[in-house]
Amino acid sequence: MASMIFTDPSSSVTARLLPFTRFSNSVVSLRRFVGPLHVGPLLTFPRTLSLLSPPCSSRFIIAAMATEPSAKVIDGKSVAKQIREEISAHVSKMKDAIGVVPGLAVILVGDRKDSATYVRNKKKACESVGINSFEVHLPDDASEQEVLKFISDFNHDPSVHGILVQLPLPSHMNEQNILNAVMIEKDVDGFHPLNIGRLAMRGREPLFVPCTPKGCIELLHRYGFDIKGKRAVVIGRSNIVGMPAALLLQREDATVSIVHSRTKNPEEITRQADIIVSAVGQPNMVRGSWIKPGAVIIDVGINPVEDASSPRGYRLVGDVCYEEACKIAAAVTPVPGGVGPMTIAMLLSNTLSSAKRAYNLK
Repeated sequence: MASMIFTDPSSSVTARLLPFTRFSNSVVSLRRFVGPLHVGPLLTFPRTLSLLSPPCSSRFIIAAMATEPSAKVIDGKSVAKQIREEISAHVSKMKDAIGVVPGLAVILVGDRKDSATYVRNKKKACESVGINSFEVHLPDDASEQEVLKFISDFNHDPSVHGILVQLPLPSHMNEQNILNAVMIEKDVDGFHPLNIGRLAMRGREPLFVPCTPKGCIELLHRYGFDIKGKRAVVIGRSNIVGMPAALLLQREDATVSIVHSRTKNPEEITRQADIIVSAVGQPNMVRGSWIKPGAVIIDVGINPVEDASSPRGYRLVGDVCYEEACKIAAAVTPVPGGVGPMTIAMLLSNTLSSAKRAYNLK
């Protein structure tokens, strides 16, 4: 059994997702989730790559496989670029109108190279659209009180409209206490319990929606896929992607099922879906036999697999076997270049929304 670590380079979160067991007949058994929510990156341990799933197209033979790929590619990179251009225009308009631009503060604790890279990417993204960025970098042995003090300062700083605490935090810190200290009005990551609670309630609107699930739904909207009345299956029930994605689909009047660690017959359930959102961190788990012809697939997984032809020794693939999906589905997101670019775009969007709300701008 291989336990897969999922690392999203576009998000503030590095999350451990569900382990699975794959048997020789390609049946997958979902194991119960155990362990901490936020752990270190897998990419630093290339030996684990050999434990991942078999080649994508093995042991899957149906008539559709003889045809050329026909699925539309949902290009998250181009959509994210378009969204950034829209945000940039709004920021310029805001600056001309009131002389103020949105501000995003990021707190980084420790010297993790992956976390530093994520923060650097967010800073570049802010600069590209005209959003001010503020960064606090604390040593690994900083106290929880120091972090809380900076959060408090940013909470009361009118030039800061969004606050993001880069995860994971050092083990001596209470992550939930720190995240809960961020004002809900500046919780642009969307993980504050009040925002999640509002998302779950009919008739109540969250101030912010978690960035990756929001990006998934935005892709469906931008490509014109109808959600209302469709059967949707979300694979994975993490607080980061799975649960918020299911809640968002439900708000769009989809009939939603969640495939999780205790689900029996996940393949059979998934095959009924018009829309599939997969966020489990298991490479090529969703095979062609899982997919209903004409389904739309949003693949959130980012998984390294061995590739001797790559200079890095590995390549990134999704949870869904892309080659098989392309011959059956109506549309599918690639990995990389699908959901990943949307996460930062949604972070910028949330920050802009926060600033406009603060100044009563439409």
